[in-house]
Amino acid sequence: MDEIRIEGLKVFAYHGVLEEESINGQDFYINAILRLSLQPAGISDELEQSVSYAEACELIADVMHRKRFKLIESCAEAVSTALFGKYCRLRELELEVRKPQAPISEEFGCVSVRIVRKRHRVFIAYGSNAGDPEQHIEDGIASLDRDPMCRVKRMSGIIKSTPYGGVVQDDFLNGVLELSTLYEPEMLLKKLKEIEKEHGRVETLRWGPRTLDLDIILYDDIVMKTDELIIPHPDMCNRDFVMRPLAQIAPEVLHPVWHKTMAELAGEVAEKHII
Repeated sequence: MDEIRIEGLKVFAYHGVLEEESINGQDFYINAILRLSLQPAGISDELEQSVSYAEACELIADVMHRKRFKLIESCAEAVSTALFGKYCRLRELELEVRKPQAPISEEFGCVSVRIVRKRHRVFIAYGSNAGDPEQHIEDGIASLDRDPMCRVKRMSGIIKSTPYGGVVQDDFLNGVLELSTLYEPEMLLKKLKEIEKEHGRVETLRWGPRTLDLDIILYDDIVMKTDELIIPHPDMCNRDFVMRPLAQIAPEVLHPVWHKTMAELAGEVAEKHII
């Protein structure tokens, strides 16, 4: 991927754990590599097809001046989020925040934090069958889209489904959305749980009624398993109410384990339901 590089951007700011750092301030130096396709700009010779490095430098400095951070890790994260929020063409970012005047008693050259962030393509299944399901779904998706680390790209149509798991309850409204996010999987899961809770989700019996359910179905093409999270979702291929809307918005996407498209898997689960 093509790159725009910013090296040694000097910003005087007031970040640090110690009180004197927030009072006296110090020089910070920023190195950034912005990755995006520069072919449209190269062909059109129009700045709108690229990223203005002068504007990007101003944005970095503004973020570092606007708020005082105890940790340069937090400073780097805030700068990254601002750059991705400003430039929709930006696909990946390497960012280093250097702190050559850090309060360290031993002799040293420089300390720094370097982060790498990119846009991830994620598919989220959503559902509700308690209270006002349509409103819960609408409000929950709006909350997700307001997060500066997320952007809802596409949404399927909403379908009605009978409850899964054998618990007697009202029918569900279900759908799938495509999300572009800067969150890593575990942090995205945490965010989804927060949104569920904000909209009245209470943990009851398994497969029971709920005001809002948000599940990570696919995250790029990764395969992972922890105590808290399994990707791809282990039960997705058995759920018509997941596969049908998923195939609607991403028929060509391949399952990273089964190596079949969502359209193919949706057809298979539909046949099972017919039988």
